[in-house]
Amino acid sequence: MKPLEQPGAGAGGAIETFILPQDGLLPNNPVLPVIVYKAVLRENPEDTEQIFNDNGWLNSWVSGVFSYHHYHSNAHEVLGVMSGTASLQLGGDAGRTLAVSAGDVLVLPAGTAHKLLHSSAGFRVAGAYPGGADYNTLRATPEDLAAALPEIAKVPLPDSDPVYGKTGQLLEAWGV
Repeated sequence: MKPLEQPGAGAGGAIETFILPQDGLLPNNPVLPVIVYKAVLRENPEDTEQIFNDNGWLNSWVSGVFSYHHYHSNAHEVLGVMSGTASLQLGGDAGRTLAVSAGDVLVLPAGTAHKLLHSSAGFRVAGAYPGGADYNTLRATPEDLAAALPEIAKVPLPDSDPVYGKTGQLLEAWGV
């Protein structure tokens, strides 16, 4: 149960990082970029949850993605597509829309809004959190934003990348 290759090696798929600015009542993360590993687990998407767990990203689940903007102010989150395809919106209405498919992995820093726009039948993702952190689910309200902004800055950096463990793009991109 290994990813295809180490980051930067080429055949494992493209790696993209980007920072999303605050979008109205959705805070996003002003410091840490979203990391997208395209097709990194395409040869073994059914092992996604176990790979995350093996790399210290725990408190995992397998399901879908909510169809409304939401975020977690107290934990970073990884989402790995296990089956199907979908269109996800990150960062709010002014954010980015991504087409995802089995084998894709998205690492969302605390505060990053995300929402399912549409999906194929059988779309499933595994989600997990560094060290098994408990997570909240907040929405675009003034009360949630006021509580979230100071909390996001206090979320500790993870000890490992959810796909590559003690190596990987996350460690470099997030300065771990």
